[in-house]
Amino acid sequence: MTDSLKISEYDGILEVMVDRPKANAIDNATSRAMGETFARFRDDPDLRVAIVTGGGEKFFSAGWDLKEAAAGNAEYEDDYGVGGFGGLQELPGLNKPVIGAINGMAVGGGFEIALCCDILIAADHARFALPEINVGVLADGASIKLPKRIPYHIAMDMLLTGRWMETDEAKHWGLINEAVPAEGLLPRAREIARLLADGPPLVFACIKEVARETATLKTQESFDLLKSHKLPAYVAMLESEDAKEGPRAFAEKRKPNWKGR
Repeated sequence: MTDSLKISEYDGILEVMVDRPKANAIDNATSRAMGETFARFRDDPDLRVAIVTGGGEKFFSAGWDLKEAAAGNAEYEDDYGVGGFGGLQELPGLNKPVIGAINGMAVGGGFEIALCCDILIAADHARFALPEINVGVLADGASIKLPKRIPYHIAMDMLLTGRWMETDEAKHWGLINEAVPAEGLLPRAREIARLLADGPPLVFACIKEVARETATLKTQESFDLLKSHKLPAYVAMLESEDAKEGPRAFAEKRKPNWKGR
């Protein structure tokens, strides 16, 4: 691991904080450590939900460490570790919820890490930008994901100009779920994480798998895929003890005891 990550685990929740002053920029070692951390999160049945955030209040993350690149210690297509840059961009089979607690500026690769999250809560002073255009490189993750998250012309505006987006605009376009005062950011993220950690993990896995695998399919093709029983998380959910526990708990008017099996 690396000193630039602060990691804590409690009650099925994993918190990952990028703490690398002054801007929480991510060098190759930090990226590889993040990949190892999120791969372990994916594979550990005791961990149900993750929160990713940044240290301090100014930056969530400035993204790729350009100073390391300028010094000749990093290349655009270097080995960033399992999961690609920041550990989340290309991590296969991540069927658990990830909450982004955006504590400050999410810039370049930092913005791209935010786009990897399922739920985004931002401090009301947070800002978003993709300035890669100004240093002559492609914001690859954002070019792929952002036009699918917000209107195409708004995404292109950000990618082509590198302009800043404030939280009120980000909320307007649905980029973030909500904005909160800085002091309430982690409490709110933890509140949502607690709700999810207490929920049915096999259904969450199913939701993420189905959303991912049907993203480019037509509606009927998506239903046909489900009926083919070729989606592992979907099949596991159908055949699980939890699938019986849910209706039983409803009939008995009690809270379900989800076991994840």
